[in-house]
Amino acid sequence: MDAFYASVEQLDNPDLVGKAVIVGGDPKQRGVVSAASYEARKFGVHSAMPMSQAVRICPDAIVLPVRMKRYVELSKQIHAIFQQFTPQIEPISLDEAFLDVTRSLQLFGSEEKIGRVIKDQIREKLGLVASVGIAANKFLAKLASDLDKPDGFVVITEKNRQQTLDPLPVSKIWGVGKVTEKTLKSKGINTIKQLRETPPEILRSIFGDQISHTLRLARGVDNREVESSREAKSISSEQTFATDIADKHILIDVLLNQVEDVAQRLRLNDLEAKTITLKLRYEDFRTITRSNTFNHPTNVTKILWQEAEQVFSKWYKKSAGALRLLGFGVSGLQKAGSGQHELFPEPELEKQKRLDEAFDKIRSKFGHDALRRGK
Repeated sequence: MDAFYASVEQLDNPDLVGKAVIVGGDPKQRGVVSAASYEARKFGVHSAMPMSQAVRICPDAIVLPVRMKRYVELSKQIHAIFQQFTPQIEPISLDEAFLDVTRSLQLFGSEEKIGRVIKDQIREKLGLVASVGIAANKFLAKLASDLDKPDGFVVITEKNRQQTLDPLPVSKIWGVGKVTEKTLKSKGINTIKQLRETPPEILRSIFGDQISHTLRLARGVDNREVESSREAKSISSEQTFATDIADKHILIDVLLNQVEDVAQRLRLNDLEAKTITLKLRYEDFRTITRSNTFNHPTNVTKILWQEAEQVFSKWYKKSAGALRLLGFGVSGLQKAGSGQHELFPEPELEKQKRLDEAFDKIRSKFGHDALRRGK
């Protein structure tokens, strides 16, 4: 989806169409940008930027709070359209997913026809714009979906695969972060074609054990399957930053937003979780996860946040570094009411549940940032 949160705000308020719209936290309270319309992006506004900075460089922007319940609602409607064509759907986030339509071709026609119909239905039924990428594997499909945004439709075939890949910058390859890109450029390797033609001994000193994987991607080879499940095994929220972020306060603010989003989605779906996981991707694209498991499942925001903050603080003390992605997720899902969390005594637990219920109602009516929890 193109600028999903901002596009939903423009959909619900047509007066915002064509204007610079920024969705996120209060600029006076260390808020960060969750999404920006393409009109705002022209000024350099991007996700995870401090909101105070965003309004400085785009002073005429209209700043709106996150309305997660509304975005979840529309995301479900988008997935309902997907499911008309295939059950093999791998969600990446609320606004992005991989679809494997291999088994649907006899019924619905070519991959391109299916892609066009899905794109048209999203526009006609929901009034939103999607960019579609079609290819034989996940890496190329994701790449194609980003090549002609907004409102893109790109097909990468066996015939045009290398022709499409070769002129692109090396940063388009998964695993090539800013540090690796800088190292490659210092050796005169700027494009994917130049990367493919570089002697392996030079690349091995840069990529180490990842050299074979990187070269496969440079040739457009990716053998990963689309992983789908009819029942959710996890719920997560993650954010890729336009520029790497090392500031602890900004990262904590982003994480708190993610915990609140995930907790609210758990409650919306009447679920509780036993395990939390933080996903941290460094500037060189190295990705690690840090997890913790409860004795009893929960969907209480305060409990999830306490554990997430502890896991984050432990990581920060030992391995802090600039991040290009931060994510929070929960797994071990089961129906709510399966157990109580022993961190809180019964009166305090009930108090927190009532507080969550009040927060959910207020956010549903007035927006995600109508209330904020203290860190």
